[in-house]
Amino acid sequence: MKIGIVCYPTYGGSGVVATELGLGLAKRGHEVHFITYKRPARLTTFHANVFYHEVTTEDYPLFEYTPYDTALASKLVDVVKFENLDLLHVHYAIPHAAVAYMAKKILLSEGRYVPVITTLHGTDITLVGNNNAFAPVVAFSINKSDGVTAVSESLKQQTYDYFDIHVDIRVINNFIDFERFRKVNKDHFKKAIAPNGERILVHVSNFRKVKRVEDVIRIFQKVYERLPSKLLLIGDGPERHNLEELCRKLGLCHETRFLGKQDAVEELLAVSDLFIMPSQAESFGLAALEAMACEVPVISSNAGGLPEVNIQGKTGYLSEVGDVEGMARNAIHILENDDVLREFRKNALEQARRFDIDNILPHYEAYYEEVVKTAVY
Repeated sequence: MKIGIVCYPTYGGSGVVATELGLGLAKRGHEVHFITYKRPARLTTFHANVFYHEVTTEDYPLFEYTPYDTALASKLVDVVKFENLDLLHVHYAIPHAAVAYMAKKILLSEGRYVPVITTLHGTDITLVGNNNAFAPVVAFSINKSDGVTAVSESLKQQTYDYFDIHVDIRVINNFIDFERFRKVNKDHFKKAIAPNGERILVHVSNFRKVKRVEDVIRIFQKVYERLPSKLLLIGDGPERHNLEELCRKLGLCHETRFLGKQDAVEELLAVSDLFIMPSQAESFGLAALEAMACEVPVISSNAGGLPEVNIQGKTGYLSEVGDVEGMARNAIHILENDDVLREFRKNALEQARRFDIDNILPHYEAYYEEVVKTAVY
């Protein structure tokens, strides 16, 4: 098939999933066209069957803000027509689902119909979409999509709870590429970070309030009081300054490393002993799944789709949002005994294998074929 993929080309979960999905489909012989305002973060090298179309905009004195939605719609029309795409797969409801609907109507006026599948990733529903200013457009765009998927059962239910949706939402989970995310021997790297055999805790996010990264630092403080340990904070975002201030206040600067955005996050996960994800909202928990694929157990909140990924008492532990004491206690339980840690590592890998990309891709392929056959013109 010839598939157009629209996503935010950032380090966020939706962009990562969209890019990895496209690359996986290309490996299976499909022709994939990424249509975004810049090259996706994980689309770094040449790949067979993969094409990139940049959406460019113009600045006019009349516009206070560049009309990106209009530029994207025009680009979609152009790519669908001249690349002869079979379908558009848009990731994140705002604005992509609405823009795809506009492009679809333009193409229909020219006698060309292209089915649109919308994948809901989380904050497009739970934070952005639930804003009254956007809600009517989000609901309309979802209902007008030819197919809709959500990355977890939790997100599917939230979508029905928040909006008047009268179409079926298919759950197709996020996935992991084990060619990339797997535990490899990085002992020399680990010794550079933890020269005295300290335990290494890690967190990966975009450092927004919803990720509750301050809780990560406070959990680490309690672990550090009991066990020699180091903390790796991977990512960047609006909360970074506050986090650095908190580290200074707690006297943890020498034990904490702010590593910024990393392309090769799997190399850092390979040397880690525990992943911390205390998020206030998490539609799925892709970063946790990537850690588990590298045999890193997870301490997380029980928000959203996390209980579908992190299995209580087996791959890690779940706690109520904000329960720093409980998360720290569970972290210490895993880390203070080598045999316990080893068992949690084994279980984490076993659970992650359920989400192997080779298991998930056929679900997308089957859904594509279903939507193309049943789309109402």
